[in-house]
Amino acid sequence: MRRNIIATIAMAIATTASAQTAQFSNFRYTGNDSRFSESIDRTHQYYNPILAGFYPDPSICRVGDTYYLVNSSFTFFPGVPLSTSKDLVNWTPAGHVLDRPSQVPLKGQNVSGGIFAPAISYNKKNKTFYMITTNVGAGNFFVKTKNPAAGWSEPIYLPKIDGIDPSFFFDDNGKGYIVHNGPVVGGADYEGQRSIRMFEFDVKGDSIKGDFKEILRGGTHVEERPIWIEGPHLFKYKKYYYLMCAEGGTGPWHSEVILRAKNPNGPWEECPHNPILTQRTGLKADRQNPVSSAGHADLVEDEKGNWWAVFLGCRPYEQDMYNTGRDTYLLPVTWKDGWPTILEPNKAISPVGEKAGLKPTENNYFSGNFTYEDHFDKATLDSRWMRLRNSEGFWKTGDGHLTLTLMPGNIYQREPLSAVWARQQHGTFTAETTLDFTPRNDKDIAGIALLQKEDHNIVFGKTLVGGKTMITLTRSERFTMPIASAYIGNGTLKLKVEAHDRYYDFFYAEGNGEWMILARGVDGSNLSTQKSGGFIGACIGLYASSDKDMKPKAKRPF
Repeated sequence: MRRNIIATIAMAIATTASAQTAQFSNFRYTGNDSRFSESIDRTHQYYNPILAGFYPDPSICRVGDTYYLVNSSFTFFPGVPLSTSKDLVNWTPAGHVLDRPSQVPLKGQNVSGGIFAPAISYNKKNKTFYMITTNVGAGNFFVKTKNPAAGWSEPIYLPKIDGIDPSFFFDDNGKGYIVHNGPVVGGADYEGQRSIRMFEFDVKGDSIKGDFKEILRGGTHVEERPIWIEGPHLFKYKKYYYLMCAEGGTGPWHSEVILRAKNPNGPWEECPHNPILTQRTGLKADRQNPVSSAGHADLVEDEKGNWWAVFLGCRPYEQDMYNTGRDTYLLPVTWKDGWPTILEPNKAISPVGEKAGLKPTENNYFSGNFTYEDHFDKATLDSRWMRLRNSEGFWKTGDGHLTLTLMPGNIYQREPLSAVWARQQHGTFTAETTLDFTPRNDKDIAGIALLQKEDHNIVFGKTLVGGKTMITLTRSERFTMPIASAYIGNGTLKLKVEAHDRYYDFFYAEGNGEWMILARGVDGSNLSTQKSGGFIGACIGLYASSDKDMKPKAKRPF
């Protein structure tokens, strides 16, 4: 028995000792976009977006003097970033709603799978927060808590919901409802036609009551055959209930529309000036600091009775290509004749907004131009870092290094992989790191990866080619192709990426040597949503793998 235990321990030690690792001793990111260069008075002005770079599908609620905001996280883990604010502009990371693998199974899902459109609500009757969402690989569910800082419950699944984008509404009497996007009863009349369904919710039993009611079929102006009515939110203002939805798809025709009724069951009256938010028509194509695809909004009332909208939008650099994904924006809401407006027709979203009584924070890494640096001297990763598909057990910090143990999964597969990811938050940015890594064979690679999708990415790393140490650069846009390579030594290596909207430059330096250019003007449009499809924004990864084979590929590079 004792010999077996000793043998097991020895085997574990041998396995650990033989595991290949890569060490990153720092990461530095600097964003420098021209849209954030205008000088503003931060006591009453703010930059839009308020959360820059891959913070889509915002949902918001207020409890007392604190606002709570969540965003979609797709197949990244931890899931559903949670942010808090006292003034709607200056936000502080507050962890993640889904921080345990048991809450958010993601195995085998593609990068743009996972968690869609989380919605956060607060029920004043039982003093409980709820977050409801869709995991496209597992179903619709919600979690709840009395105190977000203390963590959230295990998921409670709602198999009766057939569709996506569920959202809670709790009436003044405590009665609960769920609205969501679903198939059209009896079948769609045209491609892209969807409906909004509503269930009653048993608050005490944490369950759905009865069957759904289809409360909106197709969307608004149905004679025009609207597509993709989704992202519904139900709320109450004075004597009316309001149903607000995204419409037109997540691309350039995106918009926000609203209806009202005197009862949550309807009948629903359309707002005469729908859409109440869009950037799809009436704007100059050559306008400065354009925003496109505005929609998927949520509303919140402040302590003074003013209303505000958070919504997603994009910052294109050309032909509606954007690598930064869908950001979160903020605008005031005006009410007239019982109808809200987020933005007047044919008006462009300004990069600078006005709001009195702002409380600027010293370090705001959500908006504007900024620099941050990680030295990995804490036992936990900063909340900015994400992993893919519940990947755990491959990283270690706390000694001034991020140590990644190489796993066989790579960026081209739907498998756990050795990488941590941060959002690309600017079109113009610099990211650099210092790497200690000795590849053992031509399968090993470590360095920086830029991710938009499994088959749309760029990998910049140290590896072996024909038994010789090299730095290589590959670009994937459906097929993977070599871009550049150079022979290097086995010592410490510095890597740097500089982006200028569509074009990316790649540098390296050995030891304390000078920066050398590996490739300049590499086309990064493969990292745009327009080319790749999907829903995320480009992410910058500290990446390692013991299988660098690229699939699909045109040919084996180098």
